[in-house]
Amino acid sequence: MDGRCDPLPAYGSENAVRTYPVTFPSPSSTGVLMDAGSIAFGVIATALVLFMTPGVAFFYGGLVRVRSVISMMMLSFATLGIVGVLWILYGYAMSSVSTEFGFAGNPLSDFALSSTVASETANTDLVGVAYGSTFAIITVALISGAIADRARFGPWLVFVVSFATLGYFPIAAWVWGGGWVDALGGWLGAPGIIDYAGGLAVHTNAGAAALALAIVLGPRLGFAKGSHRPHNVPFVILGAAILWFGWFGFNVGAEWTNGLGNAGLITINTIGCTAAAICGWLLTEKLKGGKPSAVGAASGAIAGLVAITPACANLTPGWALLLGAITGVICCYAIEVKYLLQLDDSLDVVGIHLVGGLIGTVYLGFFAIDTGLFTGGGFGQLAVQVIACVGVFAYSFVLSLVLGTIISKAIGFRVDDASELAGVDETLHGEIAYELSDRVDS
Repeated sequence: MDGRCDPLPAYGSENAVRTYPVTFPSPSSTGVLMDAGSIAFGVIATALVLFMTPGVAFFYGGLVRVRSVISMMMLSFATLGIVGVLWILYGYAMSSVSTEFGFAGNPLSDFALSSTVASETANTDLVGVAYGSTFAIITVALISGAIADRARFGPWLVFVVSFATLGYFPIAAWVWGGGWVDALGGWLGAPGIIDYAGGLAVHTNAGAAALALAIVLGPRLGFAKGSHRPHNVPFVILGAAILWFGWFGFNVGAEWTNGLGNAGLITINTIGCTAAAICGWLLTEKLKGGKPSAVGAASGAIAGLVAITPACANLTPGWALLLGAITGVICCYAIEVKYLLQLDDSLDVVGIHLVGGLIGTVYLGFFAIDTGLFTGGGFGQLAVQVIACVGVFAYSFVLSLVLGTIISKAIGFRVDDASELAGVDETLHGEIAYELSDRVDS
């Protein structure tokens, strides 16, 4: 090994062997035989990432009002169901392109995995398919945090179907499936894009979509700093802990297709960057004149996890620590901008996921092992990272703005004022989060 961790998946290389679309290539698709232990690790990694979506539900659920927690958690769980089905039906087939100028793969080329399941390597290939599904699910679920307390359930489901189909599946193909982002390095005569586990395809994508939906739905009633306090801080901490736990499947899990050769580096970076981001966030809270808060610690952890996602395999541990500290400070300030702009990104998807994802992705242009501007490379890696960020952000934002506007005009995306004031849990779902009496419904 030369010390450089190549970004995964490396679909654009001339040596890549693919007979059908893959989002995270199974070893069978690259001519490598997997043993039972490696397959088991792939299954465990898949379960870890799947567990992250309930973690998002707890994290988001604790941050909203007590009368909105069921609605908030349902946005995540419904996304889990819908995107999981779409991925199997046609999302997997769309997540790889045969040409770098392609928009997405043919959705009917492997409909319901009919070709994959019939292949001689189906056992390992299907683990890769399942692993890819968990990334699609959590990307769309993250967006829901921007529209808390005021989004109708049915229109959200319409958005989920539309965005997964036109947003996540194509962008996954661009970044990891041989598309234009994957080809940028070759076009520019520079190193290839580094987005190991999703700073672009997951976090920048979700954050840009969240920004668009926050604009479309508008601010909550009475929106102002301090007006919507978290109803359950222990839920927030629990959700952050689940996410950190699952994130090892997110980052280290992608390495199972490479024989786990860089698992140690990825693991320590996932711990170090996150820990440093917590410290940076809490110190910033204190310096801003406030008190170090539990919600701040949890938010700092998520910001650090977001930032290290694209960079986990391509930074030395010292640079990972610096990335975490920088991200914790910047994201702590970034979440305040919404009050200046009167842009109600309810649960700071923009301030944490968009900002953190962009920081982690661009940071690689400066400090990526061997190819960063300050680590032996030139400007090529930085140019590739920046161009990819701009392209993915612009597409996701415009697409979501259009989808959100159409849904809002056609069927109404936001609840009425009376329902928002009363709380959307009973209005939309006929349930409440905490039954504190022996009430008998007539």
